[in-house]
Amino acid sequence: MAIAGSWKLICELGRDRHARHPELRFGVVDKGINRMKMVDWEDPQRPFMFTDAWHHITMYLFFMLSGVVDIVSQLCLAQQSRKLERAAEAMAFYVLVLLMIAHLENKSTLEIRVHVLFLVPTFLVALVLNIEVWVPDQPPLWVLKTWMGMVLSTWMLQLSVVMYSPPSGQPWKADNPKDMTFLSIFFCWHLGLGAALLAAIYGLCSLWHHHCSSRTATLDPSYQPCPTESNGGELDKLRAEAML
Repeated sequence: MAIAGSWKLICELGRDRHARHPELRFGVVDKGINRMKMVDWEDPQRPFMFTDAWHHITMYLFFMLSGVVDIVSQLCLAQQSRKLERAAEAMAFYVLVLLMIAHLENKSTLEIRVHVLFLVPTFLVALVLNIEVWVPDQPPLWVLKTWMGMVLSTWMLQLSVVMYSPPSGQPWKADNPKDMTFLSIFFCWHLGLGAALLAAIYGLCSLWHHHCSSRTATLDPSYQPCPTESNGGELDKLRAEAML
């Protein structure tokens, strides 16, 4: 009841605010619509507008398309097509690489450096997904894809910290060689952190698997593996039943 009452109060305050200041609501809507413009028709040169915003929209659309392909493959098709899923996901990452390369134009040296380092794991993930379309079920590829995916995620956080919210409160300086050098050092640390975290997860899962396996064998000592020899009587009986 308290939550419902609080939500009702918030809605009433919002309605009162918009009733007193209708220009706020229309201003927000107008600003959002203006952000969706691609060409400035009022300028005789007809320049493109909001290039960075359209970069991000295009990235999100291709990743959304990859998700739609996964849903269709798993729920709508008679048989799941993993190749189609991998191909759609690889295409989304390739689009991300291409847009990131274009995103580097007219940027500062600092922005170029952090985005180039971001491109390294992104391209490797796209490459592994592309290989998996033709060569699936390869554990080394799984490890590389997972490792680079973790590095990509952690470096994205590092990129945001460097560009927008440095812990020291002082912005990174592109003209300072030490700042630029430490960017590469931090990226190497992210590679090591991702490898260590992946190894720790693998080790814990292996220990848990061996623990559960030994516990199952202890609780059920009468368990025997299914005979696979050609002269096994049980196997011949099963084959005879299958022929009926």
